[in-house]
Amino acid sequence: MSRSVLVVGGAGYIGSHMVLALDEAGFDVTTFDNLSTGHRDAVLAGDFVHGDLADRDALGRLFARRRFDLVMHFAACAYVRESMEDPRKYYRNNVVGCLNLLDAMLDAGVRRLVFSSSCATYGVAREVPITEEHPQAPVNPYGFTKLAIERALSDYATAYEFHAVALRYFNAAGADARGRLSERHEPETHLIPLVLREAARVRDGGAPLDTRLEVFGTTLATPDGSCVRDFVHVEDICAAHLAALERLLTKPQGFEAYNVGTANPASVLDVIAAARRVTGEDVRYRAAPAKAGDPPSLVATSTRARETLGWAPRHESLDGIVASAWNAAPFRARHASDA
Repeated sequence: MSRSVLVVGGAGYIGSHMVLALDEAGFDVTTFDNLSTGHRDAVLAGDFVHGDLADRDALGRLFARRRFDLVMHFAACAYVRESMEDPRKYYRNNVVGCLNLLDAMLDAGVRRLVFSSSCATYGVAREVPITEEHPQAPVNPYGFTKLAIERALSDYATAYEFHAVALRYFNAAGADARGRLSERHEPETHLIPLVLREAARVRDGGAPLDTRLEVFGTTLATPDGSCVRDFVHVEDICAAHLAALERLLTKPQGFEAYNVGTANPASVLDVIAAARRVTGEDVRYRAAPAKAGDPPSLVATSTRARETLGWAPRHESLDGIVASAWNAAPFRARHASDA
């Protein structure tokens, strides 16, 4: 009999890739999503239930109707700048909403969760690469909300025999290798899609010097002055979730946290250079002030995940990650059809 997994936020970027990965691994999958940022047509497998984590009654009905062996949580608001401007939205959805989910799980006797946490819980890196023992000192409300749930999961594990794995992944990037899914945010705030949109604009006849691409921070204390990040292919993130799922189903250990990164740092300017190579377009940018609450460098070591979960990234080439995003991008497909 196949195992049943509930994916909360399964219509979003990472969640939709996860639904597909679970289905291909033989799990029965149900997606629960309010479609505030996700897309119904991105859920390519399993059942779909439209609902919101703020609706405790809807969660109760869902768990009463269906049996789940494990839950995966991807339903957080996740824009650093927006969290600075509208923190109550983040605390209500990311903290209160997740606590509602945990209550519904406990009431239904479901005690295994894979939680999408974030490198944002670390704040400004004191040492690079960052280990799981690095102090957690967030510098923005988004990071604080992720840390709040990690603390809750640790307490729930102690009090209720609850088992959870928090995956602190770094910068999710790339897309399904077969082009079935892509990164779709409105408005788009993630670096690689923004760079590729600029490449598509130039390819469609736009003047490179009329660039709409902004680089926030060009004089930071990093090798080239721009932010440095650890870009992890979305398929590798899904593989880490599958490894965490296997551990929770076979060797649950209460609460555990793992970094999910490549330890292969790339700067914003490195990404722009990779986009030029991949697309063949003259991608330019405008310098802009650094964003408040945005650490200059976030790079992980994932030794614990490699040794305990048996996980290792397969997509470590920045050009390969950018190429997968370019090949699956909806705006690129429209251009190709017009050619």
